[in-house]
Amino acid sequence: MDETPIKAGLEKKGKMRDAYFWPVLAGSDIVFLYFDSREHHHVFEALGAKPQDGSVIVSDGYGAYKAYAEATGTLNPQCWTHSRREFVKAEEMEPARVKEALDLLRPLYRIEEDIKKQGLTGEPKRLYRVEHSKPVVDKFYAWVEEQLKADALLPSNPLTKALNYVNKRKDPLMLFLNDPEIPIDTNELERALRVIPMGRKNWLFCWTEDGAKYVGIFQSLIVTC
Repeated sequence: MDETPIKAGLEKKGKMRDAYFWPVLAGSDIVFLYFDSREHHHVFEALGAKPQDGSVIVSDGYGAYKAYAEATGTLNPQCWTHSRREFVKAEEMEPARVKEALDLLRPLYRIEEDIKKQGLTGEPKRLYRVEHSKPVVDKFYAWVEEQLKADALLPSNPLTKALNYVNKRKDPLMLFLNDPEIPIDTNELERALRVIPMGRKNWLFCWTEDGAKYVGIFQSLIVTC
């Protein structure tokens, strides 16, 4: 699950209201749910207060998903691509150390490609990740801990923010090692939701909130098909 902004309806004369589509991908099916804000309670409205046993919601690090997971007993693995982006934001200020971080993370994606090429699923996939991905993750977090202890980076430093981001989310980021059905990122969803950013450039906004709701319905049908 993710969320992406859209202009929908008039806030006042000459100004459109900020709202959001909350796309949810399950298998090959996607639905673009429209809500008027990014508030946490929309996750409960979208997924229900009582999800099925064994439900898993893969997301970025936005706190709304963590709150939902804690309230419903749902697993909330988080996205390694979003974690990587936090380091990319620090590249201009800390190029050498960001390169180290990106080099440490790169093997994770090569391993996932190897898994696809070999057609591994279920327990063989889990064991392959434990053997190959876990040492990569352990090495990366050892480096993160070393950087946090090495010197006192300013809290405002983008690298400090990136290090704290991944350190705070260590357990959710490692969940993919225990369950072969959990992807390491939300890239498949991000590819599917491109129609919304493309729309923002083409038709710019929705005249009404109802219009936004039906845009979401049509895009859900088109992208799923």
